[in-house]
Amino acid sequence: MVEFRFPIRVYIEDTDAGGIIYYVNYLKFMERARTEYLRSLGYGKQAIFNSNLMFVVKSVNVDYMKPASLDDELEVTAKAIKLGGANMVMEQLIFRSDELLCRGEVKIVSVDKATVRPTRIPKAMVDAVREQ
Repeated sequence: MVEFRFPIRVYIEDTDAGGIIYYVNYLKFMERARTEYLRSLGYGKQAIFNSNLMFVVKSVNVDYMKPASLDDELEVTAKAIKLGGANMVMEQLIFRSDELLCRGEVKIVSVDKATVRPTRIPKAMVDAVREQ
C-alpha cells in the first residue's frame, strides 16, 4: 500500500505560548491527511455519508520526536498498514523536509451511521486501498 502525502503549513493558531505546535494539533494534521487520502481514493465525506457509513477513531499511539514551529512547511503522510473487516490501521508520519517530527498509528473503525455499530468496510474501498 502506497503512502499518501499531504502538505500543511503551521499557522499561529496551531502553536502554543512557546511558539511551537501544540501537541494535539499533530492529531488534527493527521486527521486532515487521512481525510484527503480517502478523498483521493474517491471516498470523500459525501460518498461516505451517503453510504450510511462513518469512520471513528478507536485508538491512537503517537511519538513526538521534534517540535515544529510557526510558518514551518510540513508534510503529513497516511498509509494503511492493516485492513480488517471493519477496521483499518494507518501509519502516519509528519515531516519538515526530510526530518521526522512525529509518528502516529491510528486505528479507525467503520460504523453504521444510524446505529454507530461496527460494520464491514465496503469491498470497493478495501480494494482501492489495497491497489494503492
